[in-house]
Amino acid sequence: MPDATLLDQVKDIANRPNPYPIYAKLRANPVSRQDDGTESGTWVAATHGTIARLLQDPRVSSDTLPPADRPRTGNPLTDLIVKPLKDWMMDRHRVFIFRDPPDHDALRSAVMHQFSRERVQAMRARSDRLVADLLNEKCGAREIDAVDDLAYPLPVTVICELFGVPREDEPKFHGWATQLATALEPDSLSDPEIRAENSRTFDAIGGYMGDLIKEKRKHPQDDMLSGLANHATPAGVKMGDFDLIATSILMLVAGHETTVNLITNGLLTLLRHPDELERLRQDPLRAPRLIEELLRYEPPVQFRTRRTLSAIDIAGVTIPEGADLVLLLASGNRDAAVFPDPDRFDPDRTGTRHLGFGGSLHYCVGAPLARFEAEAALTALAARLKAPRLIEDPPPYRPGAALRGPKHLRVAIDGIA
Repeated sequence: MPDATLLDQVKDIANRPNPYPIYAKLRANPVSRQDDGTESGTWVAATHGTIARLLQDPRVSSDTLPPADRPRTGNPLTDLIVKPLKDWMMDRHRVFIFRDPPDHDALRSAVMHQFSRERVQAMRARSDRLVADLLNEKCGAREIDAVDDLAYPLPVTVICELFGVPREDEPKFHGWATQLATALEPDSLSDPEIRAENSRTFDAIGGYMGDLIKEKRKHPQDDMLSGLANHATPAGVKMGDFDLIATSILMLVAGHETTVNLITNGLLTLLRHPDELERLRQDPLRAPRLIEELLRYEPPVQFRTRRTLSAIDIAGVTIPEGADLVLLLASGNRDAAVFPDPDRFDPDRTGTRHLGFGGSLHYCVGAPLARFEAEAALTALAARLKAPRLIEDPPPYRPGAALRGPKHLRVAIDGIA
C-alpha cells in the first residue's frame, strides 16, 4: 500500500499484535505525510533521530486537544451558562502532558517535588509484597490471566496508595482509567461519542478527587495528594484546585494504564523467549537491564501526538505550521541506525537510548515507579510460575494503538511455587 495509508494500518486493530513491519515501512521516509482527508494531513516521524529532534524542538507543541465541548443536557440554563463555564475551565486547566511551558514546567515541578525519590523508593518493598500476595492467591491454580491477576491490580494498588486513595475506592478507577486513556488515541479526538463519554468520566473522577482533596486539606497524611494540596515547592509553586484535580487524574490514569502494559508485554516477551525467562529465574539481578530492553522492544506507549507551532524543516521535508504530528516512539526503538539487529530481543545490549518513556520536557514522571513495579512482577513470575505456557498467541489486544498491550494474557502453569 502507498505511504498515505500506513498510519491507518497502525491504528487498525487487526495489526495490534504486530505493528512493527508497518513501522519498518514508515522508517523508509524519516518524516512522511499521511493523508487523513485534511489539507495538511498528519505527519509521522518514524526514525530515532527525527523523533529525538522533534521531542526537543520548542516549535512542537503538546497542546493537541481540541476545545472542550461537553455534551448538551437539554436544560437551557445548564447548556447556556454552566456548560460554557465548565468547558472554559477544562481548557484552562488541562493535564500537563497536554500543556507547554511555562505552565507545563510549573505543574511538573510541583509533581516532582512530591514524587520524591524517597517516597517512590518506599513503594519498592511494598510492590514486592503485593506481587507475593497476588500470586499466593492463585496457589493451586493451573491457569492465570496475567492481566487480571497481577499486571492490573499491582500498579493500581501502588498508585492509589501513593496518592492516598482509600483502598475501598480503588475499583472505581478501573472504568474511569480505561475510558480516559482513549484521549491519547488520535481518532478519539474527532469522535463525538468518545469525547462526550470522556467528558462525563472526567466530571465523575473530578468530583471524586475534589472531595478527596478537601479531605486531605482537613486531615493531611503522608501521601502525594496531601503534599500537593497543602505545600508549595521551594520555588513557591502551589497548584490551585482545578490544576490539582487534573494532575491527580493524570497520575492515577497513567499509573494504571502504562505499567499494566509494560508488565504484560514483558511477560509475553519472556514466554516467547524461554531462554531469557530461565536466565531471569536463575539471576534476578538481570531484571533492570531486561526492563530497559523491554522498554525498547515492546514499549507500553507506542506513539504520542503533537502539533507544530511554525513550519519545521527536517529530514528533507517541511512540516507546515499547525500540522498534526505523530512521534512514533516504538518505531524509533526499532531503528537499525541506533540499535543493531533491532528486531531481536537482547537484554545484554549496551548503551541503549530507547524512547520507551518519551523524552525531553515530557519524559515520563513515573518512570522510576514503572521500572521497579515491572521488575517486582517479572522476577516473581519467573521464579514462581511452574512450566508457564501461553494458551493463546497472539493474545487478544486492547483496542488502543497508542497505549498498546494485551487485554488478557492467559498462561497455563503446573502450579505456583
